[in-house]
Amino acid sequence: MSIILDKVNYTYSAGTAYEIRALKNINLKIEDGQFIGIIGHTGSGKSTLIQHLNGLMKATSGTIYYNGEDIYAQDYDLRKLRSKVGLVFQYPEHQLFETTIFDDVCYGPKNQGLTKEEAGLRAFEALKSVGLKEELYYQSPFDLSGGQKRRVAIAGVLAMRPEVLILDEPTAGLDPKGRDEILDLITEMHKERGITILLVSHSMEDVAQYVERIIVMNHGEMMFDDAPHEVFKHYKELEKIGLAAPQVTYLMHELKENGIPVDVNATTVDEAKNEILKALGKKAC
Repeated sequence: MSIILDKVNYTYSAGTAYEIRALKNINLKIEDGQFIGIIGHTGSGKSTLIQHLNGLMKATSGTIYYNGEDIYAQDYDLRKLRSKVGLVFQYPEHQLFETTIFDDVCYGPKNQGLTKEEAGLRAFEALKSVGLKEELYYQSPFDLSGGQKRRVAIAGVLAMRPEVLILDEPTAGLDPKGRDEILDLITEMHKERGITILLVSHSMEDVAQYVERIIVMNHGEMMFDDAPHEVFKHYKELEKIGLAAPQVTYLMHELKENGIPVDVNATTVDEAKNEILKALGKKAC
């Protein structure tokens, strides 16, 4: 299973004085089970790109295939696609609207045509998987903390049992503890369910720590698409477009320039620690 974008372009306000080319000739293949990070400055095309993946936006030109089927074909079921490719928007707690957490998570499965009982089972399973305590299920979602609301929003998408989960800045506005908890939860889902994850983030540290592939967007184009250590080799180019590599990357280059034999491709704290200990002739604990 995969998502393929073939020469996809998107233009806002086409044919007017306010025309903006948001996506430019995007060619992309997302393989089943991958954990991908999408990074880019504000206005780079990140959000526009992800909204094309489940048909919320339609390309001005080009084609998108999901599992080999053209999602723009006249008889294609976009509703079914949106249940398979789940999208959690930035600040998703603003989209919670039911009187209880449980009812909110039931909403998606009910929209899929499931019975009340089936939707309830899905909701219970999803809430359990995001680590929300059972005594909270019948409280108002508006009584929860920011991190808990974020978990409920993710559960609402998981209850529809998607094959692909797209998260747009899922840690925005959370404190460091809440951020780590959400990212650990997403990583656990990826490992246990084998679900394809696309994580849109401004945090280079988060992307380096969790994903296996990074797509860098710049002015509607894909600037880089590679493994984290390969992308962060281009840290000077990233700086030119308003981005930066993880702090670890700068530290490792500085150590190397000062004669310490470390691998500058280390992108996480653990990798850097092992490299430094190795250079000092010590074993990692």
